[in-house]
This record gives sequence, structure tokens and C-alpha cells, in this order.
Amino acid sequence: MAVTSLWHIKGNLKDLIDYVENPDKTVPKGTEDFFNVFSYVQNPAKTEKGEYVSAVNCLKETALQQMILTKKRYGKDDKYIAWHGYQSFQIGEVSPETAHEIGVKVAREMWGDKYQIVVTTHLDKDHIHNHFAFNSVSFLDGKKYNYSNTERQRLRDTSDALCIEYGLSVINNPHKAPSRPVWLDEKAGKPTRYNVYRADVQEAMDYSRSQKYMEEYLRRKGYIIDFTGKHWKIRLPQYEHFTRLDTLNEKWTPENILRSMGRGATFGSRRAYISYPPQMPQELKDWFKPFHRTSHIYRLYLHYCYLLGYLPKNTDYKPTSPYLKEDLKKLEEISKQVRYMGKYHIETFDDLYADRNKIESEMSRLKEVRKKLENKIRRAKPEAKITLREEKAGVTAQIAELRTKLKLNKGIEERSVKIQEKTDMFFANEIVAKQADQEKIKQRQKGGWER
Repeated sequence: MAVTSLWHIKGNLKDLIDYVENPDKTVPKGTEDFFNVFSYVQNPAKTEKGEYVSAVNCLKETALQQMILTKKRYGKDDKYIAWHGYQSFQIGEVSPETAHEIGVKVAREMWGDKYQIVVTTHLDKDHIHNHFAFNSVSFLDGKKYNYSNTERQRLRDTSDALCIEYGLSVINNPHKAPSRPVWLDEKAGKPTRYNVYRADVQEAMDYSRSQKYMEEYLRRKGYIIDFTGKHWKIRLPQYEHFTRLDTLNEKWTPENILRSMGRGATFGSRRAYISYPPQMPQELKDWFKPFHRTSHIYRLYLHYCYLLGYLPKNTDYKPTSPYLKEDLKKLEEISKQVRYMGKYHIETFDDLYADRNKIESEMSRLKEVRKKLENKIRRAKPEAKITLREEKAGVTAQIAELRTKLKLNKGIEERSVKIQEKTDMFFANEIVAKQADQEKIKQRQKGGWER
């Protein structure tokens, strides 16, 4: 089983050429990554003293210089000066010789027709892995390498095909990794979509004694369920795509879930109870009516802050609805927007648009002032330029402040629509849950409740 990845190296071609022409100099600023990569991939301690180092379309001893000459020949001095990738194998599955042989073949098939490449095999980790370092510019036609989704898939397919050819395992159903911001939020324990999913699924498993009750539990939370295939899936209404449970936790296969559910359940499914936090201000109760579209966005925001547990203060309330849990990570941004509306007395969309027009008009005026100052600076005497530049800097600072306000203003308009939709879904789910409870009460009274 081999895992592949590829990323670019930034730098400046002129600095690289200057360095190569005078090797006694230190590595120039801004090009450290370029040299570090070639030093790293060819490290004798990692490659058995160079035994597992190969080059394609160049000599391994002078690969760096040859790549730079290619760039100089075509005048390609762009920010992406090289590419660095890796191919990592499963522990104990492949020998160094075989890994290096596969790596060279991957390099030839992927980039061997146009690019200069260095391939090395590192043995310093538990898992044997290959490194690829190749020129961003083609020696054949001078064109820059373009790494796209198609190329990423081609790299993976090429690696998998060679692994199969050599009798190695491959990942049959690779899952897309989460984006870095999501990954960082998950690592920090913040309420991302997937963390919310995990918590609710675990809760549903703990309080359900059968698949039927688990499905009902999640539906009452507001989830759309698909437990029909060999992979159980869930999603919230605001998302288009389902998420498989076994991607949230590799142990959550249907068989394992059915085997482990209900350990703490005494009877069927405990109701997924979603309620208002305690001591809801009467003013907020009077202001907001479910499903009633209103232009009073300030009140809508305040009510949503209340549902998120931000209002009132000094409460340990934690939202149970997945619609609300997910927005906890956006609470800081929401609170900034609330404070902005309170400071500038924005209550309706009309107030919001009037504020926006005022900001844009002031920005246009200040930009004209700044332009005039720039013209004055060009014509002014040296001693007068200092004062004019300070005046220009002050105007620029005012424009920057207005840009921040404008961003908040536009953000309020965009978020208010989402808040209204989520709030509507929240109350709709409450109504559905209440109706389901009433129906069960009727069944009990008729003696038709399942035991």
C-alpha cells in the first residue's frame, strides 16, 4: 500500500543562479527551501550513502545545476521553482531495492518525458518511502508543470498500478482528507461538522437498543438517514452529500454498531431532547416567532445568540441540536456582528443598506483624497514629502478601517439568511419531535406500543 503527495517549492531564480555561480556563498534568502529539498532527499544518512539515489534526464551529481540552467535557458523566473513529492509504503511490505525501483518507474511515467528528476529512497523511518524532486520547467519545451486534480489522480493511479504489478497492497476506497482548517479545528476539539456527527452518533448508539431506535433518535436530532446499504450514512439538511459512519470512525461498520449499541439503554430509544436554555428573556420570546420572516435582523441575531448559549451570560447551557452545535465555532464572528449592529443602531435591512452606502461613499471620497496626495508627493520638494506621506498614511488607515466595517456589514447580510434558515429548521425539528411523541402516546393508550 503506497500513499503519494506532491507540493511546490517557492523561490527566486536570480538568487539561485547567483548562488550556483559562486558556491562559497551562503544559501540566498528566499531559496532555502530549494536547497534544503535537494540536501534532504539526497542525505547519505537516509539513503545508505547514496545507494538509493537515481536521476532521470540529468546526472544525480549535478542535478541542481542542470535544473537551474534549464530555467535560465527559458527565462522562467516564477515563484514555483521546483516540485517535491513522496511515495510512502506500508511498514514491512517492501524492500529498499523494490521501493526504489518502483519510485524510479513512477517518476519516469509521470514526468520522465519532459522534466529533470531526482528520485531517492529513505530508510530512516519505520516505513520505507521515496522522495521525488523535479524541475518546475520542462527541458523539452520550457513549459511549467501544472499540478491539478487530474495530475493528483494520475499520480495515485500510477503508484497503485505499479504496486499491484509488484504484488503490494493498495487502498481500494480512499477517502478525501479534510481540509487543513477543518483538520486543525478537529484537532483542537472544536465543534466541526464531523465532530458534531461523531458525538451525536455515539449518543444514539448509547441510548438505542436496535437499528430502528437509532434511526429514530438521529431523525429527532434533525439528521437525514441512509442505513440501507453496507455503509451507513447521515447528513444534515443544509449539506448536499452524506457522510459515511465508518469515515467518522473506522470501527463504525453496521455489524460493529449493532453489536455494541444499547449497552446503557434500559428501554428502546431515549428521546433526543432539544429545548430552550433556561431563563429565556421575555423580550426575546416576544421578539421572535418561528417561521416568521422579519426584517428585524438585530433581534434575529440576538435570539440566535441566545440559542447558542451566548445570551444570557453565566449559563452552562450547551446546544443539543446539531444545527446549533456547528455554529459554536463561529460564535466570535457572530458576536462581532452583533456588537457592530448595536454600536451603529442597525436593526433592519434598510438600516444595513443605508450604513453600507455611507461606508462606500466615504471610502470613495478618501480614495480621491489619497490620489490627490500621491500627485502632490510626486511634485513636492523633499522636505515637504515627509509631511504629505504621513498624511497619506493616515488616509490609508481610515480606508482600511472602513474596509473592515464594510466586510462586517456584508457578512451580516449573508449570515442573517443562514441564521433564519437554521432557526426555522430548529423549530421545525422540535415540532416533528413533539408530533412523534404525541403519536406514541396515542399508540400506548390504544395498547399498540411495541414492547
